Amino acid sequence: MVTASELREGMALRIDGQIYRVVEVEARAGAAKMAGTVRTRLSNVRSGRIWDQHFRPQERLENLELERRRVEFLYGNGNTCTFLRLDSFEQVEFPSESLGLAEKFLEAGAEVQAEFFEEEPISVVLPDTIEARVVSTAPPTRSQQDSSKKEATLENGLSVQVPLFVAPGETVSIDMKTGRYVERVRTQHKKSA
Repeated sequence: MVTASELREGMALRIDGQIYRVVEVEARAGAAKMAGTVRTRLSNVRSGRIWDQHFRPQERLENLELERRRVEFLYGNGNTCTFLRLDSFEQVEFPSESLGLAEKFLEAGAEVQAEFFEEEPISVVLPDTIEARVVSTAPPTRSQQDSSKKEATLENGLSVQVPLFVAPGETVSIDMKTGRYVERVRTQHKKSA
């Protein structure tokens, strides 16, 4: 058991028989005689639905101990993404909503960590940023300044805003939570001997 004031992003909870993943947590202190609240955004691991819920700071909740296992991404078909457990070679499915933006960046054969509770798949653990190649960019207009951005299309079809210096063929790093450009990835050139 854990109190609501101890909740952190990524924790798994069981509430009324349903398993939820904590997506966001914000604690608000109370004033005078008013008690504080803990505002949470929870994601149902089975349906992918988001539930905004408020708790009293001392309210006790059932937190779940999750087991991590390596899985390999096989394919996505709109509503679900199918992975292969590398320890048992069993196929498991996760709702596409639980992966969020990461679903668009996963390629067949990519190995990642997945979390399970009592053999039930809960979530896929993905890096905070992921690299993608720029396929095309909009030409900058003359009126734009150095701090301006332009639209770029990535190899997976997503469009992001990038700085003017990013050119087609370059690799960029994308924040998985926001879907925004982080930095240009420098490739190291080998010196010929």
